[in-house]
Amino acid sequence: MLHLVGETIDKHRAQYGIKTGRLVQIMRGIYVESEDDADSVLFDHALRIAVYLYPNTYLCGSSAELLMPTPDRCLFLSGRRNARTRLRNLEIVQTRAPDAPETETAQTVDPMGELRVRRSTLRFRYLESFRRRSEAGAAMPIDMQVNIAMQLVTIAGDRRTAVMECWQLAEANRWRTEAGRAEALITTPLHETPTRGTVLHVGWHGNKIGILSHDGLMWRWKQTAAGVVTPVQTGAPGRLPPFIESLLPEGWLKRILKPKSEQELITGGKRYMSNIVISKDTDDLHAHPADILEGGLDTYTREGAFTGTYAGPAPEFDEKLEDRLAAFVTSDAAPRLSGFQIKAPMNLSLDGVLRSAGGVAFTHILKPAPGGGFEDLPRVEAACLKAARACGFETATHALVTMPGNLPDALLVERFDIRQDHNDHRRIAMEDMVSVRGLAPSEKYTGSIEQAARALRRVSSNVEADVAMLFGRAVLAWLIADGDCHLKNLAVLRVASDRAKNFSSTRLAPVYDAVTTRVFPGLKSDHLALSLDGKRNRLSSREFIRAGVTMGMNAHAASDIVTSLCCRLSAHLEDLEPTSDRVNLAVEIWKERIEMTAD
Repeated sequence: MLHLVGETIDKHRAQYGIKTGRLVQIMRGIYVESEDDADSVLFDHALRIAVYLYPNTYLCGSSAELLMPTPDRCLFLSGRRNARTRLRNLEIVQTRAPDAPETETAQTVDPMGELRVRRSTLRFRYLESFRRRSEAGAAMPIDMQVNIAMQLVTIAGDRRTAVMECWQLAEANRWRTEAGRAEALITTPLHETPTRGTVLHVGWHGNKIGILSHDGLMWRWKQTAAGVVTPVQTGAPGRLPPFIESLLPEGWLKRILKPKSEQELITGGKRYMSNIVISKDTDDLHAHPADILEGGLDTYTREGAFTGTYAGPAPEFDEKLEDRLAAFVTSDAAPRLSGFQIKAPMNLSLDGVLRSAGGVAFTHILKPAPGGGFEDLPRVEAACLKAARACGFETATHALVTMPGNLPDALLVERFDIRQDHNDHRRIAMEDMVSVRGLAPSEKYTGSIEQAARALRRVSSNVEADVAMLFGRAVLAWLIADGDCHLKNLAVLRVASDRAKNFSSTRLAPVYDAVTTRVFPGLKSDHLALSLDGKRNRLSSREFIRAGVTMGMNAHAASDIVTSLCCRLSAHLEDLEPTSDRVNLAVEIWKERIEMTAD
């Protein structure tokens, strides 16, 4: 069995395993159980080891085609530099990546379970196989090249189109010799490739920071604000930068928009969270209002209820609220939101009027109650946020809003990723853990809390405090049966002073989107969204402490956090007054979890 420090085992347990003879160290961070055949374990887990050692690379050549090492035990990667790593008789060969590689996500399985890896696309690895002086290219046999060429022709529809697409990709990487050899195998004359480009300008807090372009095959990001910090970083070759990809609509809003492509999805909107504007017109970067807090929600909240004036979307006659919201959020003036739940971007004015955020600052998010047995979702979420605050977590400011037309109450949440007033010149960005880990939004349920902690350590400006907070957030998710605590509902806040070259602070964001999922239809057996100590259900303090140690915490500190949260949540429940039936059911689950975890 394979063990990776920080993912399946902590360094202290690994060291103890070596001392007792149970483990054999392959290299720093990688261990194999002594009773196993180490060479076989390494071969079977080669892809997982490559992802662990080189997270910013992708499989290339025959390794991308096979999704495994070659028969002579070589695994080929492309990345920022040339390197070779030998693990017994397994050799990982890394070559310098070209300027504009094209990659995709592939899912495979090894003895430890499912695994997602980046690899060069079919078209790109076909071109790779013709590179001169390339060990990865030379390792691809001719029959594999021919098979890929036939697939490309089938996908393109004809030989001519297949060749044109290969040449277009080759030109971006200055691979003309490779393209000529690739064309010869397909045996089709060269034709000029038509232009299918898209160019978008990206602004942050009113300043242009970069250009996002798509050439018909892949995305490219170019930063234009030299010497100024930006939250957008280049991700996997050919893909949208993770930060921008995480801003895009999903779920309810994406179903309404019905985009035909990723390009259409991103060009359909302009305003996004974290004060990001994306547009074909540079004038738009300055034309939209800055998202600066106007009316504070605390001022217009009494006993958890909104006391201001609701002037937002409301149903008319036999029209549903969802239809009214859809008409607004699909307009160019409306900010776009990610997330599966129905949401509306709102503005709370200084005089307490809550209205749609079209043409005004986007300061709050309204989360109406969906139907289908989820009418109490806002109340349950409000109760969970209140419990989180009672347990010592900073949470998003929130209140329940009485909706017109006898609709169930909605939840109003104040944004914490915006400036507090016009004298506040900070530049703030919220980046969820999907983006921090460089994953696609569809992979938000991928991995473990321990892996999230490892990613957090790379970016946090107060590592120990934030890892402890993330650990506590995982414990809280278990105690309140929050089965939706996935990577998009965990985030960091990045803060920079005006025109600074670096972020002055990157800290774990306040708690948001916390809800007891088990009280809703079809979710009675719901478990944790991310695994912890290899489990997603039936957790005890023992598993939490082991996970905390794997995350780099002291065992006593982890134990104290578990005990403290159980005590604080229990004390909170003593003074909690009954509200709705589903909230009461959630409270009963919390009590059971406290008793189960505290033992």
